[in-house]
Parts: sequence; C-alpha cells; structure tokens
Amino acid sequence: MHAKLLATALITTIFAPLQPAFALDNQKMLDAYFSVVLVRGFNTSGGLAYGSGVVVSPTEVITNCHVLRSTKQPWISRGEDTYSITGVKADAWHDLCLVTTDKLPFKPALIGKSTDLKRGQEIVAFGHSNGVPSPLTSSGAVKALYDSDQGKVIRSTARFAMGASGSGLFDMEGKLIGINTFKTGGHQSSIYFALPIEWLEQLEKQPEINTFPISGKALWEEDEDKKPFYMQVAVPETRGDWPKLSQVAEKWTQTEPKNTEAWYELGLGFENSAKLDDAEKAYKQALSVDSGNYEALIHLGSIAKMRGDTAEMHRIQLVLNDINKDAAAEYSEMLGCGAGC
Repeated sequence: MHAKLLATALITTIFAPLQPAFALDNQKMLDAYFSVVLVRGFNTSGGLAYGSGVVVSPTEVITNCHVLRSTKQPWISRGEDTYSITGVKADAWHDLCLVTTDKLPFKPALIGKSTDLKRGQEIVAFGHSNGVPSPLTSSGAVKALYDSDQGKVIRSTARFAMGASGSGLFDMEGKLIGINTFKTGGHQSSIYFALPIEWLEQLEKQPEINTFPISGKALWEEDEDKKPFYMQVAVPETRGDWPKLSQVAEKWTQTEPKNTEAWYELGLGFENSAKLDDAEKAYKQALSVDSGNYEALIHLGSIAKMRGDTAEMHRIQLVLNDINKDAAAEYSEMLGCGAGC
C-alpha cells in the first residue's frame, strides 16, 4: 500500500472510536502527521541517538536541543531517506533548536497559537516514540496552560515516550501549537508538557552555527526549587505526595494569587490529605480567578458527594453542562449519579 494511503488508514483507524468527541479534519491531520520527521545521529559510543522534529519551512526542522546533545553529526530521516543537517539555531534554555537542511520534499506544518488554546480542548501528538520509523499518534486534551515568555506551556494528556522529544502537538485543525519536550516519571500517572510554538519566533533570530553536539541546561533541568511552580508541583502530584504538593502549591498561591492553576493544585493537595474545608476554599478561589476551571468544579462536586449535599452536586452539574459537555459527562460518571446529578 502507498505510504500516504497507509497513513490515512492508520489515522482513521485510531481516531474513529473517538468521534464525535474528537472532531477531525482528516486531510489537515494527515498533513500534520507527515510534517513530523526523525532526527538521528551516532553518539560517541557508536550507538544511535534519536528524537523527533517538525518541518516548519522547506529547509528547517524544529526539535528539542537535548535531542542534539549526543551526536556530532545529526541528520533528518523519513523511512529510508536521509537529509543532511547543515546548521542550527539554538536556544538551549528553552530547549528548542531549529536545524537547517537541504530542501526537504515535505510540506511544512501549519503554525497555530498556544495562546488560543482552552482548557479541555482536544489535541493530538505525532512523534517517533521509541524511535519507530513512522510517527505514532496520541490523542488527548489540554489539561492546563501556563503563561511563559509570550506563549503558554501546555500540560496535556497526549502521551509520548523516549524518541518523541521534539515531536509536534497539534490542534484539531492540524496546526502546530507546541513541541513535546518533557514529562514526569512513571507511565500511568505521567504528566506531559509541550513548549509553546510562539517561541519559534525568537528562535529564528538566534545566530546559526554548524558545530555539534549542542550543550546547555534547559529550563526543566533547573534545580527543583528554582523551577517554575508548575514544574515543582508535577512530581509530588505524580507520586501522590500530597503534603509536599500542598506545601509547594501554597507558596505558588502566595507568589501568584491570581493563578487559577496554583489554587487548583492547592485544593488537590488538601483534598487528598482529607482537609476538605481547606480544599473547598482553594477550589472556590481557583474558580474566582477563572470561572471556566471545570476541574475545580468537578472536585467541589466530589466534596459535596462526600458530605451528602445532593443540591450542591446538582448545581455543579448544571454549571458544568454550560461550560464543557465532556467534563459534565465525566462528572456524572465519576459521581455515579448519571444525568440526575
């Protein structure tokens, strides 16, 4: 079967069970799929280092700089075809590198905006997890958004594994909104982060060099207490270390009292530490900052159920119905009350 027909069949097979929840434009998603390439190179021990990248112009591919740390001679590949890398513009701190190649026979990705995203919005990741020759597809949703340098770092539920660093996160119109970069440990409870595509604009202004490997610490490799708060809460949340999560989130709320994510994380820490009154206050504060924070509403509903407050459970169901139908369905399923919540 022709490669493009095979990819079409693959994408249709993967996404068909998710419709209508995931409304797809198959042609645009197919174009996005084919904008993702492998970035490869031999490391000093003779092994093969690999990651992913996204074609953003006929001669340029964006990837993570940490993908280029282990090799002096990286290249781009698609199937059995390879393309030389002749230079790179690097922003090691933001962990984004823009490599220059010979002209590529691939259609560049459409560029979107992380700043246009909404909580709960459907997204999809295409990347070469585990170094597989064809990109793997991972669907998910936007979990949270964090303001950072004129863009929004994206926390999503679209999973990726080693080899997908530098891969693309796309909206359902096939527009590139982020570059999948780092995640917490574990598998079932991992938290996945993508860097905003807006950072490409500053990356393009960097001087081009032609020496590899790339060196320099990335923001997600900073000492734990110096990382942005959204990173500091990720590890204790993943590990279920609720006292630590509460401690970090409390500092976050003091530093950024108008950040809905800070209050939500504080509520999560308190709730799982059986401090329901404190959790309720934190979730309500999250909603006062952002009335669309439906996850805070869902947790308030859970607290109401524990208290036997059916009237509050029903009120929250009605609010969720207006905010996010999928969240409302999740809520009623979680509480086991169906449409009668």
